[in-house]
Amino acid sequence: MGVLTLDEIVMAKCLGFAEYGMGNVAPNPMVGCFIVENPQSDDLNGEIIGHGFHEEFGKAHAEVNAINSVIDKSRLENATLYVNLEPCCHHGKTPPCTELIISSGIKKVVIGNVDSNPLVGGAGVERLKSAGIEVVSGILNEECRKLNKRFFTYHEKKRPYIILKWAQSKDGFISKYPVPKNRTENMITGTESQKLVHEWRSHEMAIMVGTNTAIADDPELTVRLAYGKNPLRVVVDRDLRIPKGNKIFNANAKTLLFTQQRNVTGYNPGTEIISEYFDEQIEEKILQHLWKKKISSLIIEGGQITLNHFIEKNLFDEARVFYSEKIVETGVKAPLLNLNHSEEKKVGDDLLKVFYQDF
Repeated sequence: MGVLTLDEIVMAKCLGFAEYGMGNVAPNPMVGCFIVENPQSDDLNGEIIGHGFHEEFGKAHAEVNAINSVIDKSRLENATLYVNLEPCCHHGKTPPCTELIISSGIKKVVIGNVDSNPLVGGAGVERLKSAGIEVVSGILNEECRKLNKRFFTYHEKKRPYIILKWAQSKDGFISKYPVPKNRTENMITGTESQKLVHEWRSHEMAIMVGTNTAIADDPELTVRLAYGKNPLRVVVDRDLRIPKGNKIFNANAKTLLFTQQRNVTGYNPGTEIISEYFDEQIEEKILQHLWKKKISSLIIEGGQITLNHFIEKNLFDEARVFYSEKIVETGVKAPLLNLNHSEEKKVGDDLLKVFYQDF
């Protein structure tokens, strides 16, 4: 990227503010907003008169918070509002932002992305234009889409944004076999990587494992080594082999159990049972259920069978793989990806590589 224009400089500020909503606004998008009086130069000192971001699902949107932050509302008549996503024009949990912008006296709005939500989809831009407001869109369009990749995938692909995650030893295994009774003996990565995984969990709406992993590892799948919300736990157990007393069914988070069995009872009240016929389309059926429940993102933590099914069907958007120096010698083979990694970084003694599908 070369020298940024004034619009791009302010839009980058919007993106930075929007990120504060990570983990708290889903299935809504992350949105940041800045209001600049008479923007004329790259020196914005004194010209920014308001800013805000969408802080929590169901609460005020970024535009509302930004406009409310302006002390002298008369200054809005000479101001430009910058926001990384098209303002909403429909009544949801909050009133439409377009009407507040129009009534505020703002004469120009600069937007990053047009909204993929069919309830908006360009109608917000048209509403502003019909009120005589100048609208510029497409500023840092690619960066804005990347920030809200979960939101756009949910609306455009009609499924959650899917992240595959696993850790593998230097000799290519994700687990010892047989699995040691002491779970710490089966840890592939170090403490820093484990903390990062818990942080990732707090960013996503749901987390999934298959039957074998739920039995062998007895994972809780909650956020304990970082701060944030617990995701919805999703477990696939066709024949109900996982003991009801396993941690994945405890009261520390809600659980969605997919099984082929009918009339299932005896689970913690926080566990919802969905009975489905398990055929070759079971992954698609699960994703459809999650989409209908407005789950916009899913991180899949294993095991080998579950990960390979999603890889074989190309049902994922990115993969986060930890490479450890640990030697296992014999065990469960790690999945194989036919992708070149896009990013890598050291996390403690481990190497993290991130693989992205085209977006």
